[in-house]
Amino acid sequence: MATVKDLLAQKGTEVWVTQPDAVIRDALGIMRDKNIGAIPVVKDDQVVGIFSERDFARHAIDDDCFDMNMRVDSLMIHPVYFVDPSQTVEECMAVMTTKKLRHLPVLDEGKLIGIVSIGDVVKHLMQEKEETIELLEHFLWANMI
Repeated sequence: MATVKDLLAQKGTEVWVTQPDAVIRDALGIMRDKNIGAIPVVKDDQVVGIFSERDFARHAIDDDCFDMNMRVDSLMIHPVYFVDPSQTVEECMAVMTTKKLRHLPVLDEGKLIGIVSIGDVVKHLMQEKEETIELLEHFLWANMI
């Protein structure tokens, strides 16, 4: 079974972060520029939260006078659920589904080494299924001849 480490090897381990005292406008700017949907919030090399487009949208829609200069820690989700690189992709998907999360930081011995999204997981699982189908097709054709 494929692991989160395998998933990161495919997608890369580059992670952009923000700090708890950063303003929401700046965090959203990073997310826009890097084309990412969520950003880990880090303080003293520890992941203390995660901030996503979804968190922003939920609060902005409820507040007519939403202040883009609010601190990220006012909207970030915490505590943070995370996965370990040795966990299977299926375990990662289970955490995301159970906790209704779209992004999970990957921590190795407490150090942030990547982040996986539900899109990364689905893409990987689809590739696995396609490979299985191809193998079965080859097996069937080989046995028909």
